Amino acid sequence: MAGKPVKQQSLDQRVLGFIEDNRLTVRGQTLLVAVSGGQDSVCLLHLLHQLKPELGIKLHVAHLDHQLRGKESAGDARYVARLAKSLGIPATFEKRDVAAYQKQHGLSLEEAAREVRYNFLVETAAAVGATSVAVGHTLDDHVETILLHLVRGTGTRGLRGLRPVTKRRVSGKELKIVRPLLTVRRAETGAYCDRFELKPHQDATNLSTEPLRNRVRLELLPLLKGYNSGIIEALQRTAKIAGDDIAHLEKEAARYWPKVADKQGDVIVMDKKALLKLPVSVRRYLLRQAIETVAGDLKDIEARHIEEIMQAMDKPAGKHINLPYELVFAIDYDRYLLGKDISPLNPFPVLAGEYPLKIPGKTLIPGWRIDASVTERSGLTTGDNGFIADLDFGCLDGKLTVRPRQRGDRFQPSGMKGMKKVAQFMQDVKIPGDRRDRVPILADEAGILWVVGYRTAERVKITEQTKKVLQLKFERI
Repeated sequence: MAGKPVKQQSLDQRVLGFIEDNRLTVRGQTLLVAVSGGQDSVCLLHLLHQLKPELGIKLHVAHLDHQLRGKESAGDARYVARLAKSLGIPATFEKRDVAAYQKQHGLSLEEAAREVRYNFLVETAAAVGATSVAVGHTLDDHVETILLHLVRGTGTRGLRGLRPVTKRRVSGKELKIVRPLLTVRRAETGAYCDRFELKPHQDATNLSTEPLRNRVRLELLPLLKGYNSGIIEALQRTAKIAGDDIAHLEKEAARYWPKVADKQGDVIVMDKKALLKLPVSVRRYLLRQAIETVAGDLKDIEARHIEEIMQAMDKPAGKHINLPYELVFAIDYDRYLLGKDISPLNPFPVLAGEYPLKIPGKTLIPGWRIDASVTERSGLTTGDNGFIADLDFGCLDGKLTVRPRQRGDRFQPSGMKGMKKVAQFMQDVKIPGDRRDRVPILADEAGILWVVGYRTAERVKITEQTKKVLQLKFERI
């Protein structure tokens, strides 16, 4: 005997269940609803209005005119105003010049619109006493976001796509964003609007293939459906698996963070030895967490940035990597530094004056202890390795001194032909400008022997003819 057909939940009950399961709202709160006038946000507003009694919340509409579509934009604002009034929901409307903001900040139009929109939302939320803002992202947006992250080069976090709840730091304030429609298809929001005769507006720019997101929606996704008709469900499963993995990594990262990382002012200081002992996956996650802590966002951080850091972690002190948001990841002796201005934690102490070097023996200068020994070539063990170097003792000329760089300094870097200005060499090897006057220069009476931490000179390179070796080691004190 055939069983009874399973009764399909109505859209409002599905959305209610999703809101409750993910704790998107709290009874008594004011929820700001971002409404553009398009079908997704209109459907969201109407659904939340229907569910208000069960959720026990108050609603406030926020609509921003980006001033990009002339009369169409003004028409959207009038439509949203009529809709909010018909539902008895208070609303805030503003106009902001996105094109001018784009020009001023050198962003793409899509990036500028997003930043201006979120600035408006965080200000409006604060003004009306809202603790979070609801946006109309659907399952289709979720899948498109996953593909967009893949195209741009994502790590595991990017495979999660959109989350039911996220927090975004905007202009120094935190904005909580909730997505009640994340399991709803775009076709369903359209059908819902038709059913209630809501007549949402169509944004013609959504049909343009200029923005990358639109190309993913209009070109890439239909192409993938030709290979796998179930691509939406497949990407959903991928996002679920990635989310489960990230949840585990978040717990591990929370456990290790106090042991390996410390925030000193605007700089994250990470213990090199402790971090390198951790599993690779946890290390990657902690690096992302560190970047997010100082930048407030990971929007422009791609997998390649994290991998570049990962590959550099065992490099000698002095190595640094430039990242988006004007961040710098720098390698010190026993720690890693991450921040916009790491000069207060510069691995090179201030160096002034000229100091004679004792050979053999120990020489103390401000911030450094220098060990020098002379050995037979057969005892050579180190080579040029960061702050340790071997020089051909027989090629030295007169007394040795340590000093900062001087105007007009030139030398022939080991392995290169011809002389090079020290200033140009420092630029070529990407020594940050704030460090260049602090890098010790080892010289004899004939010229420069070593730009300490970076390169020795060709004329003191160890060869088959070398008989005695001067071994030098710089250590911070």
